[in-house]
Amino acid sequence: MEQKRLSLRGRNVLALADFSAEEIRLILDTAKEMKNIIHRDIKKVPTLRGKSIVTLFYEPSTRTRTSFELAGKYLGADVVNITAGSSSIVKGESLRDTLYTIEAMGVDAIVMRHKAEGAAEYASRVVSPVILNAGDGAHAHPSQALLNLFTIEENKGRLEGLKVAILGDVLHSRVARSDIQAMRKMGMEVHIAGPKTLLPRFLYQEPGVVVHERIEEAIQDADVIEVLRIQLERMKGGLFPTTREYARIFGLNPERLKLAKDDVLVLHPGPMNKGWEISPFVAYGDNSAIQEEVQNGVAIRMALYTLVLTGGKQA
Repeated sequence: MEQKRLSLRGRNVLALADFSAEEIRLILDTAKEMKNIIHRDIKKVPTLRGKSIVTLFYEPSTRTRTSFELAGKYLGADVVNITAGSSSIVKGESLRDTLYTIEAMGVDAIVMRHKAEGAAEYASRVVSPVILNAGDGAHAHPSQALLNLFTIEENKGRLEGLKVAILGDVLHSRVARSDIQAMRKMGMEVHIAGPKTLLPRFLYQEPGVVVHERIEEAIQDADVIEVLRIQLERMKGGLFPTTREYARIFGLNPERLKLAKDDVLVLHPGPMNKGWEISPFVAYGDNSAIQEEVQNGVAIRMALYTLVLTGGKQA
């Protein structure tokens, strides 16, 4: 009997907890094909010709919003950007009414970033276009975690069995939550370190996750280090003394980097607070793949569009 082909057509991309290891593998393999398009002189294919996509961002973004937009355009879709400051949102329009308005225009997909956790899931329940979560509060950022996996596999040749250290502000990081879900599903060993005030309690009960009091312990012999941004805009204060003190105790600098494997890969979701959570010498050093992440973000988002809007069929 012929095995049914795995398909993500029509799937909302809300959190990686909803995806199996096989589905994540399909996305990563599709992104390899998509990256070839980015390297062409003419970056245009008709895969999504006739499809329309709206990016709806209630929070500022450079990398995520731009890469989702370019991904759609490279695939031939019509892409429209809506930001909170340039729409009826500033006049008090509710999220539901904004979604209804977009749906009424006949769009096929909505890429959404919102400060409220669960906003993307709510959108998936009230309107019919496919919803791709570009970050909801501190809950999830699935495409960022996928591009991290893609970057790691490109550089290391595998995912299973690698030791990953995630450092810093996990409490406010939607990226960290999505990373942990995806990395554990792909057989990676996850170690966490940061100020206790920035480590949520769920980490201590999370299967396959090791929490360390000192970042030196987490970094020791690591294959990959992901540094998280200190999200001062989400903090009310009192979670650590000063940024200088944070850098001294928890910042990734060249000296601490020596504790990891010689070929350790350094990641950061951006934007970086250089000199705080990461030294400029590390951010721009030989081990850094931070700029690679940006390019791979376009490939991953192209893969997601292709899989959820066409089932993987490429024109």
